Amino acid sequence: MDRAYWISWYDLPEKDRDACLAWAHEVYIPKVLARRGVMWGAHYASQPKGSFTPLGGGGRISHKKDPKGVPKGDRYIMMFGAAEPYALGNPSPREFHANLPEGDRRMLTQRLAERVNLMVEESRVYGPEANANDPASIPAAPCIQLGSFNVRSCEEEEELAAWYARWRMPSMQKVPGCIRVRKLVSVAGWAKHACFYEFTSLKDREDHFVHYERPHPEMVEWSTNVVRDTVHAPGSANVALRIWPPIRA
Repeated sequence: MDRAYWISWYDLPEKDRDACLAWAHEVYIPKVLARRGVMWGAHYASQPKGSFTPLGGGGRISHKKDPKGVPKGDRYIMMFGAAEPYALGNPSPREFHANLPEGDRRMLTQRLAERVNLMVEESRVYGPEANANDPASIPAAPCIQLGSFNVRSCEEEEELAAWYARWRMPSMQKVPGCIRVRKLVSVAGWAKHACFYEFTSLKDREDHFVHYERPHPEMVEWSTNVVRDTVHAPGSANVALRIWPPIRA
């Protein structure tokens, strides 16, 4: 099973976007997938703010304000999965990129404000839309949500763990439109935590996930308190649509 993740958030210049995407899908991703131990790759385009309902209403979510060491790119999200983190750390992303041909290295310079995390899976649950006949863990969902963040103190981090264990993860198993949720923790990178949600569509996320806590006011209060203790990466939580592999009709 895949339990390790290489996640890159970045922007692209508008004028070179199509060429950069074509190279990523036709050249770069196949080269990463050829690495020993890499099991899958996926590429997503973040949706513009305003095109979806953010969670954390009432000012619950705060973001890293000092950009030093935390690049702000987030319009594209590229992910790779492996069985264990050292498959992604040997060579490290930087070493891997440094050994690519000059043309590939030149294309990588088109990525703007890129930040990277290597992460391992802490917990996984399956929602009502998971296919029991397909045990493969390759992300196939058309729509994802990916939050990446730190917590302000060790005490608050304990509370975060309790909240995920007792509320967020169990409750997602009942949310219509949810395929799978993976809670991740960091091996390398600024964000210590991430949560990776897969949905059948952006509409299903809007119709069901956004409102799922409303019948449970005591949990709304708990969620509000927990989330206020987090500091998110720029743009987090991202809601994104998959652009590779292509979504087949």
